[in-house]
Amino acid sequence: MITIQKQNNLIIVAVIGEFTLSDYKQFEDQVIYQSTFEGKVNVVVDFRDMLNYTVDVAWEDLKFMHEHGNDFSHVAVVTDDEWQTWSAWISNLFTDAQVIVFNDYEKAVTWAASGGISPSV
Repeated sequence: MITIQKQNNLIIVAVIGEFTLSDYKQFEDQVIYQSTFEGKVNVVVDFRDMLNYTVDVAWEDLKFMHEHGNDFSHVAVVTDDEWQTWSAWISNLFTDAQVIVFNDYEKAVTWAASGGISPSV
């Protein structure tokens, strides 16, 4: 399950429990809508409460980032998980966005909302 909040130029996504393809499609729709009407997107993805994800989510993420990676400006990933950190690093291969992993949720939101002005990781 996911929750999606929009705050000005920022999309905040929290993943709770299992991250499914249906959840990911909601995220995609929000990014496409915002990038179409408002320009590049700043995103915070909070994985702290994610238990697992389906394989089709991983595949969809690769496809989406390949097709829409340039729709992002700043992406803050909140996690303590090593695999999610590696996944964020791999996302850098498909986007011009600045992608940074944070342990602290508030710092991630502040950084992404400011367009990456003060990357205090």
